[in-house]
Amino acid sequence: MSKNKDASGNKEIVKKRILTLLKYFYEKTDEDHQTDTFKLLKYFEEQETPANRKTLKNDIKTLIDAGYDIVVVPSKPNKYFLGDRGFETPELKLLVDAVSSSRFITQKKSNQLIEKLTAMASISHREEMKRNVYPTSRAKSTNESNLYTVDAINDAINRKKKIAFKYFEYDVDKKKVFRHDGEKYVVSPYALIWNEDFYYVMGYSEYYSKVVTFRVDRIRDAEVLQERVKGKPKGFKIEDYAKKTFEMYDGEEAKVKLECKAEFMKYVIDRFGENVKTGKIDDSRFLATVDVALSPTFYAWVFQFKGGIKIKSPKKAVREIAEMAEAIK
Repeated sequence: MSKNKDASGNKEIVKKRILTLLKYFYEKTDEDHQTDTFKLLKYFEEQETPANRKTLKNDIKTLIDAGYDIVVVPSKPNKYFLGDRGFETPELKLLVDAVSSSRFITQKKSNQLIEKLTAMASISHREEMKRNVYPTSRAKSTNESNLYTVDAINDAINRKKKIAFKYFEYDVDKKKVFRHDGEKYVVSPYALIWNEDFYYVMGYSEYYSKVVTFRVDRIRDAEVLQERVKGKPKGFKIEDYAKKTFEMYDGEEAKVKLECKAEFMKYVIDRFGENVKTGKIDDSRFLATVDVALSPTFYAWVFQFKGGIKIKSPKKAVREIAEMAEAIK
């Protein structure tokens, strides 16, 4: 059998050749690093895989027909590179930064995910994946099962099944203590919420007889039950509940007027959005009118500006924040 026939007729050789070609395109080519027929044939020779100009042309067509974005640049000889990889390099960099910064993901799992993300870039771009972003968040999680717990809960939500799990807090000695005497909570999960770098599951708790939230990284031994979830309470809206729980916390809703120093405009916008109602008092101050729930969380937000943001009305809010200030003396 001739070398030419070996290169085109043996099914196992054809499979190996196409996989070798795809790997080459994936690892060694991009828009800035194009290849040509001569380079490809030399690579196949190094891999001890029979190939020739004809089989190479057919194999490239096979990859294109299969949906791979092999870009052909007409020239003498033609040049080729892999275009669309699913993720562009800047997108992969963004994902690497997010994984690296996440407190919810352990350092070990972060390293594994970053390695997988980096492998999706061409070899020439992998050096760029070494990031210089340093997260300011606190210590990362040490619980390797977090991702699998999230996946199980998400599956339960999609299947409309209840979940059961143990839930812990910490005592004064920093030891984990399971609530509910170590018995499992049974919850009808409605949604997963991502807030301040942590996942929370929101759902109806049969123990508390109301909708509550549990932080996922404090959940242990989660399981999906076969029992169907309890329907949402009448008039219940996930968006409204999440806003009250995570943005302002429970409390009497009120329209509050805040007198703010000019340099704090960015913080008011960060908190209440660009559509927040504001009016200039003078060159150094402005008045912001916001809808909030009067709660310790809102007052704590005001306190952090050390008088740079002051509550002007309603009287109840002015009184309550004064009482909080007095209580912490």
